[in-house]
Amino acid sequence: MKLLLLLLCLGLTLVCGHAEEANSERGNLDVDKLNGDWFSIVVASDKREKIEQNGSMRFFVQHIDVLENSLGFKLCIKENGECRKLYSVAYKTPKIGEYFLEYDGGNTFTILKTDYERYVMFHLVNVNNGEAFQLMELYGRTKDLSSDIKEKFAKLCEAHGITRDNIIDLTKTGKSGLTYFSRPEYYIIEEMNLGDWLSTSC
Repeated sequence: MKLLLLLLCLGLTLVCGHAEEANSERGNLDVDKLNGDWFSIVVASDKREKIEQNGSMRFFVQHIDVLENSLGFKLCIKENGECRKLYSVAYKTPKIGEYFLEYDGGNTFTILKTDYERYVMFHLVNVNNGEAFQLMELYGRTKDLSSDIKEKFAKLCEAHGITRDNIIDLTKTGKSGLTYFSRPEYYIIEEMNLGDWLSTSC
């Protein structure tokens, strides 16, 4: 009986370990597991105009390809009311979980947290013409994520100096044009067409 209980405990430990959160700081990332389809869920920046409608960093992810020493991102971006598909390749730097790509300037980003099966969180620093800003993104394997994951992301944004009024939840919109982030007391006034997000194929 004791042996059976021990085996059951071991099995539960292995299951929990499989869903354990990974991040670049701990150096326990298995980047290959990020391969596949993703959806843009929440975006944040300390330069809000970059992520608003028609902002250069307002894009919607569709797929991540894990390549040799790089990541390929299949994206859609709205330009002049039309959807344009992009494929951007980010190249690995010597730091674990860090990548660099050229888009609207130079972008260095790290994979902050992921459980591979539900979500991944990124932190990016863009430098263009001597000016810099931060961008943070939350992607999901499904078209929405739990409020707990979104709240975890919001706290990470705050830890990086990005306030909640600069966080846009791409999955929420109402008749009033208010986009709510995580809790009713946190709202962002944003005229947003939900079709932008739902129509990931553009």
